[in-house]
Amino acid sequence: MTWRDRHGNALTDYPRPSVAVDVAVLTVRERQLHVVVVPSERGRALPGTFLHPKENLAEAAGRALRTKAGLVDLTFHQLRMFDNPDRDDRGWVLSMAHSAAVSTRSLPASTEFVLVENSRPTTSLAFDHDDMVAAAVFDLRDHYARDVDPARLLDEEFTLLELRELYEIVFDRPLPKDTFRRHVIGSLQGTGATSTAGGGRPAELYRRASNSALPASAGSFLLG
Repeated sequence: MTWRDRHGNALTDYPRPSVAVDVAVLTVRERQLHVVVVPSERGRALPGTFLHPKENLAEAAGRALRTKAGLVDLTFHQLRMFDNPDRDDRGWVLSMAHSAAVSTRSLPASTEFVLVENSRPTTSLAFDHDDMVAAAVFDLRDHYARDVDPARLLDEEFTLLELRELYEIVFDRPLPKDTFRRHVIGSLQGTGATSTAGGGRPAELYRRASNSALPASAGSFLLG
């Protein structure tokens, strides 16, 4: 039996939008923030696709990453719905934007990137994907203000300098060395080993503590 409202209309009697998913995959390469892009009919775009019948949004996002960008086993999460009625000139399309951050080491050699500066792609992307990237950058900063390198963009062991440089890339501003150390040191565990990879004096290597959550004061410092 078909459901009908009090006016006698079924769900199919109402206009319905198409539903899409798009995924902003952020990474750090050459000491700068980048986003993964793929070719599309309208130029470079985020990996995305339309929702298929009996498919949930996460399944569609995983399929888009796999078929459009060759990325598998990627951890991602929803950002928000982009619902401007005019966002797609092909018709009425809602898109649930997703975000991920991964180490460049885990990406295929054929992956294409666009540099991100001031929270936005330096080359304009298709549709409203520039805005999606900006939302993903702010989401990344929120996560990095609460935990030590939660996306594991660094190796398991790292120096304080390497960690600070990563945070300067994510937050797009210089961070005072001593203040940064004071805010993060309680969330780190010393390894007893040192590294001379950057030249100069040996620097102590750290790893994330079992509880790598940052104090609230660190979030205030990082987010300004």
